Amino acid sequence: MKKRKFGNSGLEVSAIGLGCMNLSFGPGPAKNFNDGIRVIRSAYEKGISFFDTAELYGPFTNEKLVGEAIGPFRDEVILATKFGFAHDHGQVTGADSRPESIRRVVDESLGRLKTGVIDLLYQHRVDPNVPIEDVAGTVGDLIKEGKVKHFGLSEAGAQTIRKAHAVIPIAAVQNQYSLWAREPEQNVIPVCEELGIGFVPWAPLGTGFLTGTITADTKFDSTTDLRSTFPRFTPEAIQANMPLIEMLVNIAKEKSASPVQIALAWLLAQKPFIVPIPGMDKEAYLMENLKSMDIELTSEDLNRIDDELSKIELVGARLNEGLLTMTEDQ
Repeated sequence: MKKRKFGNSGLEVSAIGLGCMNLSFGPGPAKNFNDGIRVIRSAYEKGISFFDTAELYGPFTNEKLVGEAIGPFRDEVILATKFGFAHDHGQVTGADSRPESIRRVVDESLGRLKTGVIDLLYQHRVDPNVPIEDVAGTVGDLIKEGKVKHFGLSEAGAQTIRKAHAVIPIAAVQNQYSLWAREPEQNVIPVCEELGIGFVPWAPLGTGFLTGTITADTKFDSTTDLRSTFPRFTPEAIQANMPLIEMLVNIAKEKSASPVQIALAWLLAQKPFIVPIPGMDKEAYLMENLKSMDIELTSEDLNRIDDELSKIELVGARLNEGLLTMTEDQ
């Protein structure tokens, strides 16, 4: 398994991690608990050493699943989870990164994860009501207490990253990034490179769109699938964005690969400190995704992709309005 380092943090992980959310929440109904354990343990057996979860996934059930699954090899993997949402019976009501809330969430997460320490603790969303310096200071105290090893930010902008990093070193930033969500290239990835911070793209396969299996006729259950509320997943937007899939399919054929593998290989080719976390919720997806590490995209390939992407005008916002208002300028 190829490995990558998160900048200056000392953290080293598999070049592709496992985003565990899909096993409990998000694009469709939750998977069977035992099936989820099998997927996570199979990922470990194939060399994946970086597992990502959050208190809100499920809600709460994903941390329990991950904690149970990685128990036999807990000390051999890097475990990431998150705090930062206010919620009522699992329904998001806003952001909450008050120091007392961070401490409560961390203690509860440690219990669900069946571990004594969280390797990488992200602020899930920036809280406009709590100075990021106070958030970083609280996590710094948790690090001193031995409950957390490293601090990260999710969906944060460049200035927030700088302010937090001035208080305590940021190990990784996790923002949405893929062939159809390239906003982090403008400011966030450059500041990560400058400061020696790792970058973790969530939704590296465009929340499923870049698999090439979604069409304008695809239906998204309004009760179990978050994509039913995303403007980029309306039938009209899907149809309008198909040129991106056509490009991926063409390149994949030339490389004897799949669109999934090209999309992940493209991310890996951007910077050596980038570690995507696709949501592989079936064992069959594991090997397909991991093979992307062996695909070489030449400078000519990358220039061609950039050129063709510049001619494609993507339709629809990447998230619904409620989630977009909780992200910072990239």
